[in-house]
Amino acid sequence: MSEDPKIFYEAQIQKLDKMLLKDKKFLNGMSVLRVSIFLLTILLMYLFFGSSWFWMVGLSGTGLFLVLLRIFAERKAVYDLNQELKSLNEEEIRILTGNYRERWEGKQFENGSHVFSSDIDLFGKGSFFQYTNRTGLKEGTAYFVELMLSNDITSIQERQSAIQELSALPEWVQKYTAIARLTRTETNTNTIVDWLKQYKPYIPISMRNLPLAFGMVSVLLTVFSIIEIISFLWLGSWFLLGLILTSFFLKRNNDLNLKTSKAKDTIQQYALLLDEIEQGVFTSAVLVDEKENIKSGKKKASQIFKTFSDALERFDNRNNLLVALFGNGFFLWDIHSAAYVEKWIVENGGLVEQWFKTVAFFDAYNTLATFSFNHPEFSYPEILKDPGVLINAESIGHPLIQSKERVTSDLSLGQNDFFVITGANMAGTSTVLRPVSLFVLMSNLGLPVCARQSRYYPIKLITSMRTSDSLADQSSYFFSELSRLQLIIEQLEKDTYLVVLDEILKGTNSVDKAAGSKKLIERLVQMQVAGIIATHDLSLCSLAEELPSVKNHFFETEINNDELHFDYQLKAGVCKNMNASFLLEKMKIIS
Repeated sequence: MSEDPKIFYEAQIQKLDKMLLKDKKFLNGMSVLRVSIFLLTILLMYLFFGSSWFWMVGLSGTGLFLVLLRIFAERKAVYDLNQELKSLNEEEIRILTGNYRERWEGKQFENGSHVFSSDIDLFGKGSFFQYTNRTGLKEGTAYFVELMLSNDITSIQERQSAIQELSALPEWVQKYTAIARLTRTETNTNTIVDWLKQYKPYIPISMRNLPLAFGMVSVLLTVFSIIEIISFLWLGSWFLLGLILTSFFLKRNNDLNLKTSKAKDTIQQYALLLDEIEQGVFTSAVLVDEKENIKSGKKKASQIFKTFSDALERFDNRNNLLVALFGNGFFLWDIHSAAYVEKWIVENGGLVEQWFKTVAFFDAYNTLATFSFNHPEFSYPEILKDPGVLINAESIGHPLIQSKERVTSDLSLGQNDFFVITGANMAGTSTVLRPVSLFVLMSNLGLPVCARQSRYYPIKLITSMRTSDSLADQSSYFFSELSRLQLIIEQLEKDTYLVVLDEILKGTNSVDKAAGSKKLIERLVQMQVAGIIATHDLSLCSLAEELPSVKNHFFETEINNDELHFDYQLKAGVCKNMNASFLLEKMKIIS
């Protein structure tokens, strides 16, 4: 039996609360210890001033202080991660109870020219994106959005296996997501990839070993000067030579440092995410293949990235006055650091784009896995090879509606079936279209669907449910409808789709609307297109007598004791009861 997600999240919060309390006590203790070491070092240096112990105390105290500072920083990173994990679990509990409408809506991803994104509540308030998205990276979000909009009907079973495997690893998924959400980067990955691809080294190969030789000579000259074998003038002249050599590359070093400083945080954070992927043990083909993409010889991608991160950190030290002066004067610090960065770019720069893609892939798939984990009552559809049946689902419902409020219906749609669904106002004619559309979307993504059980032959989705006029384009509502229908026909001439329509041609008179709607359905049936249309126009039901592919279904409305009753159950046949007049009288609009 699947784990109850709410119980899991509550247990995680309890565990994390204990860890956070322990971490906080440790961090407070370390803060007190650091201050004490600092004050004690100052006191001892004062007491031993003028003696041989002065420098020993100073160096020892400073070294111990730096060690404690490093330990504090490492433990603080753990504390911040646990805080984020706790927030994640608290958020999941809120979402499970239906409290998700304050989350990011993703409205900017809606595209009116896309085949379905504007029609099925994919983005915006109360949308599938708002409910489902858990990505922590911009690149992960872009990957997730691309998956949703792709209409990809290939490799569905492979995606199902990957999502099922990740959903069985909720702690790994949450840790990865928490690290991703803590990632704060100044430069996006596309900018870094473009920079690495276009980068041209400027440090001559012949000079790459010069800093090492120069530094060794500097050490010898310093020793000889101290023991008075040579004059300090020789050391000073050598120091000036180092500054002069470094100055030849000053402008290009500054430009390189500007780029690396912006990329450094991204590199550091992505190294942590790559490390998590490398530690993960996967068996499904999709995950195994994606993990293989970040392998590079004997070294791990995270180690290679960490090496680059350390190199950028060292290069950034040139902004320290002491390093800029003495480091360049005695060790050609800038030349050494820039040469190392360039060597890394030449050897590994071409691998980075794929590493970034793999990190984004797992960020997006963790979102899908979290959805699956949160809905153990949903089922993965059986993917059919025979196109005779497109959808055969028991108790199909809307996945974003709470189970206690959700109304479900059975649905069986054949390869060439075209359903005309009628019903009174508020009976469910329009609302049935979105569960069916989301069923197709979720099935294609590899997600479990909101149905007791189902069988599905993969098909792309195209819709026309919401059309708006555009003052900017000087287009009327009716013209917008026609343009949308034109897009549908054009797409159907290129590929196979399930067509979902809601009350088309609303922008014209009822006679013209009925005639036009009939002609369109006839055209779609002639093209052997499977589809569903929801309408209040009962005249369209007569098409079932002429065209065997057209099948009538309806939602019933009953008036009992002067009250409307809806059962929201899809039935075969034609709607008999309408309620407009009843409602007008009920609301005392007419008498």
